[in-house]
Amino acid sequence: MFRNYFKTALRNLQKNKLYSAINIFGLTIGLTACLLIGVYINHELSYDKFNTNANRIVRVTMTYGSAGTDNAVATTGTKVGPQFKRMFPSVEEYARTFISHNVVKSGDKIFDEPRILYADEPFFKMFSFHLVEGDASTALNAPDKIVITQSMAKKYFGKEDALNKTLTSGGKDLRVSAVIEDVPQNSQLKFDFVTQFMNLGNNVKEETWWTANWVTYMLVRDEKNIAQLQQQINDYTKSTALRTDAGLKDNDYLRYTLEPLAKVHLYSSLPGFEPNSSITYIYMFALIALLILIIACANYTNLATAQSAGRSGEIGMRKVMGASKRMVFMQFMGESSVITCIAAILAFVLSILLIPYFNNITGKQFTAEVLLQLLPIIALILFSLAVSFFAGLYPALVLSGTKISGVLKKGFSFTGGSNILRKTLIVAQFGISVFLIIYTIIILQQMHYMQTKNLGYDKDHLVVLPIGGNMTQNFQSLKDAFLQVKGVESVTASYDTPEYVGWGDGITATDEKGKHEISLNAMPVDLDFTKTTKMQLVAGRDFLQSDFALMDTTNNYANYQQPYIINETLAKKIGWTPQESIGRIIENRAMGPVVGVVKDFNFSSLHDPIGPMLIFLGRDFSRNFIIRVNDNDVQSVLARLEMVWKQRVTDRPFNYHFLDDSYNKLYLAEQRTSVLFSMAAALAIILACLGLFGLAAFTTVQRTKEIGIRRVLGANLSSITLLVAKNFLQLVGIAILIAAPLAWWAGNKWLQDYAFRVPIEVYVFIATAIVTVLIALITVSYHSLKAALMNPVKSLRTE
Repeated sequence: MFRNYFKTALRNLQKNKLYSAINIFGLTIGLTACLLIGVYINHELSYDKFNTNANRIVRVTMTYGSAGTDNAVATTGTKVGPQFKRMFPSVEEYARTFISHNVVKSGDKIFDEPRILYADEPFFKMFSFHLVEGDASTALNAPDKIVITQSMAKKYFGKEDALNKTLTSGGKDLRVSAVIEDVPQNSQLKFDFVTQFMNLGNNVKEETWWTANWVTYMLVRDEKNIAQLQQQINDYTKSTALRTDAGLKDNDYLRYTLEPLAKVHLYSSLPGFEPNSSITYIYMFALIALLILIIACANYTNLATAQSAGRSGEIGMRKVMGASKRMVFMQFMGESSVITCIAAILAFVLSILLIPYFNNITGKQFTAEVLLQLLPIIALILFSLAVSFFAGLYPALVLSGTKISGVLKKGFSFTGGSNILRKTLIVAQFGISVFLIIYTIIILQQMHYMQTKNLGYDKDHLVVLPIGGNMTQNFQSLKDAFLQVKGVESVTASYDTPEYVGWGDGITATDEKGKHEISLNAMPVDLDFTKTTKMQLVAGRDFLQSDFALMDTTNNYANYQQPYIINETLAKKIGWTPQESIGRIIENRAMGPVVGVVKDFNFSSLHDPIGPMLIFLGRDFSRNFIIRVNDNDVQSVLARLEMVWKQRVTDRPFNYHFLDDSYNKLYLAEQRTSVLFSMAAALAIILACLGLFGLAAFTTVQRTKEIGIRRVLGANLSSITLLVAKNFLQLVGIAILIAAPLAWWAGNKWLQDYAFRVPIEVYVFIATAIVTVLIALITVSYHSLKAALMNPVKSLRTE
């Protein structure tokens, strides 16, 4: 019996090549999308769960405020970990962490390594990074120890045993105490080296609530204690002891929040060592895969019910020969299973082939092996069974439930309910397509806006070179050498680069209205900062060489003054106009005059509104040279800069990046989402049109004689085309009317996450509607024109 079902299914596939190809192609695309997106979703949901203690590890974030200014950061001061362990018995261990770049040497090998992790000794007790060599309990118990990954062991020592070998970093010899496996992709902490936290220097040896540059993790004795510990911390932060110790005044506050490690990547709004993703995007990706699969299933159901009239004789003969309703039902479900099985095999092969391209979209490094694991294979089988059942269920029920007298009548066709279903499915297909197209356009417009928005500075053609080692001692001579390079327009230096300023600080300003204490972001810079970044001064001037004279360190800093530049938002928050601000005295690191006011610029993601900003002259804090180069021949300028670097900076390799690349990294999640939605919208409209193409072909064949008669009676091509296309276009119009308001609502909700966003324009909806109707018309017109151009004699002979 099953062999008979299988043979019949294959015979039917061969007989109806066009419809079979459309069904198999659609289901293959749908299952491929589900498989690849499922791999990605599973990866995102698994972040940090490889840690044995994942449920007991929390990240401590800090929220603080002063004078109505609120700030939230994923970093804390050095005191949080040790103090909370002393205060609360439920805290078993803590690890303060910081990732930085530094030069690492071994013999004649020297590299500027960007992923050196500084961590407290219990780090490997808390986290489950697998040690290949060495002992986790002693790996970081001395300041001269360093742990490296297998990749770094091979990079520096080749095939030699790396254990107990010496690496030099930051002018200090470090002994390799352990070798670990390369950090998994699904880890927030991605590093190549780990050494003691105290190796960061004197700035971490004192316990302080402030200077919050460190990501603090704590290991709780029992995950059930986390809620209670959070309440204890809340109570403690309100206590007089902490307020006094932290120097809080009046309405100032300092709070700490515990974020479970496994929740940080998808649920936290505060980025740590890498930009977080969002659970919203996970839902969106899952929905995309489901919608594409629904369209493919709708194609199958539509075409199967449309072909029902052509199979009435076959069904009738089977019933006359004694086939029961169950047997006919099983036959058509078997056909659905065969088509789905073929599609599943093709989807699996296609997914393996598409892995490299999928990696480009997601930014991951998946390999074919990820699809050969048990979970994706089981998921594909379950998806295939579900698709086979739901896609084939309605056609099988309709065809198996028909009476013998009905199917043996000449000209019989299945109408009524099946026609309503087909129309509903066409509306659903094109509704999904229109929704995805409009939503994708909104995302792309926002992405274009973020790329082209006037940020208040010019991010293009700015080269960033890291400062470290002995470079600070030869700072001015190196800067002058860069300025002499042909193609270099200007040079400055800063602690942070302007696309993301993480330095949190505060000021006190006193005027006739009283004292103003304001929390803000601060940025130490060198001379020519506004000139190099092309920031616009709305009042006052840039820093000058003469300003260094104000910074008099003699007589125990008795006459020291710090010159400042502020942004418009800070001036407004104090209550000054830009012009009134010039010459006013404010206090941050020291008392000093405001010498300039810059036009507001975006110093964080466009998700956030522009806050108050303080720029002060602080060359000694500089971590980066920022060099504006001529755009005529950037590569030649870089080559000349490298030549100067190698002549003057002999202990560090030449590494650089462009500022606009750093800016783009802030929006990696959005960029990947826009690409994914673009592909989803394209696939959705292609699959919907394929289904429409198949239905139009079937409808045209059914009306071939009618079309021939109309041609004989003088009907022109346009009227014939409209005759066939009219009903389809009406359904597409209904789909547009349903999908457009849903897309507006979804797009508007997505844009609300941005402080700076594009408006949703009406023309997007109009253009999408016109394009969709034209695509549908072209799809349908092919068959109607083909039938209209046939010889009317042949058309009238068609049975």
